[in-house]
Amino acid sequence: MLIDLQLHSTYSDGYLTPTELVKFIASRGVKAAALTDHNTVGGLDEFRQACQKNKIIFIAGLELYVKLNNRKLNLLWYNFNDNNPELHQLLRDSHIRRRSLVRKFLKNLNKRGFKIEINKVLDKYTHYIPVNRIAGDILASPFNQVKIKKDLKNINPRETEIIKEYFNNKREGILRESYLNINKVLKLRKKIGGQLIFNHPGKHSQLKIELLKKLKKIGIDGLEAISPHHSIGAIMYIQYLARKLGLITTGGSDFHRFEGEGFPLQSTYDYFKVDSKKLRGVKKIIA
Repeated sequence: MLIDLQLHSTYSDGYLTPTELVKFIASRGVKAAALTDHNTVGGLDEFRQACQKNKIIFIAGLELYVKLNNRKLNLLWYNFNDNNPELHQLLRDSHIRRRSLVRKFLKNLNKRGFKIEINKVLDKYTHYIPVNRIAGDILASPFNQVKIKKDLKNINPRETEIIKEYFNNKREGILRESYLNINKVLKLRKKIGGQLIFNHPGKHSQLKIELLKKLKKIGIDGLEAISPHHSIGAIMYIQYLARKLGLITTGGSDFHRFEGEGFPLQSTYDYFKVDSKKLRGVKKIIA
């Protein structure tokens, strides 16, 4: 059965609404799916309704930025009670911190010569403030376009180049995420249930056996194995580690958008799929 356990919508850093996203994955034969927007469950009701209409198994999902001591990790959370008030408060607090960080960062960009209407930009995002969308907002201004093209010496700069230069630049500043304490997440999980999965562990060379043992010990249920961020070697190693440590394996496209610009490959769906039969213990999530 084709599944997709990592998808992003306009409620975080994706470019399709939850309804549009479901229509797309249904056209590609997906039978079970999770919307995993960053630090928000705002799109889940719409996603749930669209899944029911298209006969896709709905899985409540969420992608969290967390800290384990000083280590930064991404976790995927599935099958929790998404109506829980404590969860909503936790995510609301995270959004408030993120908004403060972004406001400060945009003020610094204005000092560097940009013209950004900060409140107008921030007020567009009530659930999560995505760096890719902010970069697009800044680029939409003709004045800022001229500055960016001049700075980057490129008349047609791509989104990734803009983010790297202005939002992830060690010389000028890095826009940080609003991280949650992993212990708070684990404590809340005891109340509202679900499975916690270490997200794309091969992306930042985090496939360390001692780290995975520690995560297993504190209550993490599995590892994302099939991901466009992973090489085949990383996938094979994750399968081995999951079996060794008794962990679930999952998979997802990490779909955000169609690339446009006439490229032959428009998304991961043009070369990538996730078959539930290939994933250890994934029935615990999609059952």
